[in-house]
Amino acid sequence: MRELPQLLDLITSFSRENPFPASPQELYEPCNYILTLGGKRIRPALVLMGHELYRDNVESALPAAWAVELFHNFSLMHDDIMDAAPLRRGKPTVHHKWDTTTAILSGDVMLIFAYRFLARCGDSDTVLQLIHIFNRVATAVCEGQQMDVNFETRPEVSIPEYLKMIELKTAVLLGAALEMGAVSANAPAADAKHLYEFGRLAGIAFQIQDDLLDTYGDPAKFGKQVGGDILQNKKTLLVLKTLENASESDCRELRKWMETSAENAVEKVAAVRAIFDRNAIPEMVSKEKQRIQQKAFQHLEAVQLPEVRKVILRKTVADLLERDS
Repeated sequence: MRELPQLLDLITSFSRENPFPASPQELYEPCNYILTLGGKRIRPALVLMGHELYRDNVESALPAAWAVELFHNFSLMHDDIMDAAPLRRGKPTVHHKWDTTTAILSGDVMLIFAYRFLARCGDSDTVLQLIHIFNRVATAVCEGQQMDVNFETRPEVSIPEYLKMIELKTAVLLGAALEMGAVSANAPAADAKHLYEFGRLAGIAFQIQDDLLDTYGDPAKFGKQVGGDILQNKKTLLVLKTLENASESDCRELRKWMETSAENAVEKVAAVRAIFDRNAIPEMVSKEKQRIQQKAFQHLEAVQLPEVRKVILRKTVADLLERDS
């Protein structure tokens, strides 16, 4: 079984051997740019891990892994436009470095290339299964993004609604990565389902950790603007837990800040963080993350394989959920 760095080396080599066309440069240069911003490439690595649980010929899963990575970065490119985000992984976002039109079109072509790589994933039955999973998850990601956009203008959002949104927007792709890897190795259907659930639940915990890092992370490590969710008035789990548990006066103050612009960004972030802190909201959110995380690992336990074959996957996901960047 290969360790994560070895799998990442395989992915990097595959990307170099399968570059985007050189022309038109205006279309493909932004694609290359976002792919070289230093992302962890955990999703394609999960495809390879899911495959290698059952087969040692992990190279045969590289086209599926790269398809997942292209889709992920396509979604980030468009997500950054919708969020008006200035930074991605500490560097200018594509629509800031070029323009919005370029970011839309370059994102579109990345999605098309993802399907081209899926078509290279073995026999027709396997390709059909992988495209079915890919389409199911791509649709879910779009639904989750729309929910996220809707939440920006809705006065009230429930915690179950929020958890559903992050499941669709973020978590299902992590689950699908493992599922696609397993399917590419002809794994038993029950195992593929458990691996999907493992990745899905771990993905929800991953996004909750991301919410915490967005407000409490080290800017030098996090790679994005800390406090960005607060400045965009996003109804994160931190906000929803506050509105559910804080005093009436703190809830009023939080709502007031969420209705103000970000003209004084430092003051706004500090004020909202103070509300979170005095109500022990980070601790509540961390506890919720741990609960979901435990459910995730129960699905990994249910996969019918010797424990020795699960060690690397288990450690990789555990490290991901405790990351500080």
